[in-house]
Amino acid sequence: MNRWYASTESHSFRDLSTPVQDAGEGQVVFCLHGFPTSSWDFEPLWPALTKRSRAIAFDLIGLGRASKPARPLPVSLQADVAEHVLVSRGVTEAHLLAHDLGNTVGQELLARQAEGSAKVKWRSTVFLNGGLFPESHQPRLIQKLLISPLGPLVAKLSTERTFRRNMARVFGPNTPPSESFLSQSWQLLVADGGKAALPRLIRYMAERKTHRERWVRPLTDEIVPMRLIDGSLDPVSGRHLAERYETLVPHADVVHLPDLGHYPHVERPEAVQAPLLDFLEAQGAFSADS
Repeated sequence: MNRWYASTESHSFRDLSTPVQDAGEGQVVFCLHGFPTSSWDFEPLWPALTKRSRAIAFDLIGLGRASKPARPLPVSLQADVAEHVLVSRGVTEAHLLAHDLGNTVGQELLARQAEGSAKVKWRSTVFLNGGLFPESHQPRLIQKLLISPLGPLVAKLSTERTFRRNMARVFGPNTPPSESFLSQSWQLLVADGGKAALPRLIRYMAERKTHRERWVRPLTDEIVPMRLIDGSLDPVSGRHLAERYETLVPHADVVHLPDLGHYPHVERPEAVQAPLLDFLEAQGAFSADS
């Protein structure tokens, strides 16, 4: 984790800051991580991505080593930061790789493209496990508590032990999180008052319902080539999410990973890497000599 952040650059947006990882050359693959972890989740895929393309990732506001302000943190803000990170680096088009909360931010970015207001042109999208459709999202008890009026108290009383237990329950039974992943993800979560930000961040679950039509339409209209790579054993957005995707998306491209859970790219990176790279290559994301 320290090595990952040692190679990032701080990026400022208004009064906020976030570390940005930017490596490799060629077309850009832009990586959006999930809740409640950080861009470090993508480290297992980084060598393969940066060998063939330019890969960029940053910590969503309120998570990792990004600012954790004491104010609402809507999905629109995360999308604004995402666009600013890219535009400030001269990026005008990119391929998207998203997970969990990153999926929702990605849907906002795609909605902007459909509406003609996007600052970056999205060429393709790969979604990992996440709540693409609110009706198929099955939140854990801790998520329900965090979004309830008890959220601030629940966050304040949360411990590393409960964090570890809740994370282990969304991983596949044969691919549990490592000690390093758990301990260092917890350190990132609680740094700079991070626990207090959790109830504000998790309002994205309510936003998914409010903005369902706008955020789902780019998927059902297939405005860009898309692939879903889904860990089937994820209790939050596993096989049931993939089945809903196959029902709603006309030409659904789904890769089922039957033995993995909510963090397939962390649990077994090679299982995600192959279908991810194959898809990106089919979209022309890699140069001929990469």
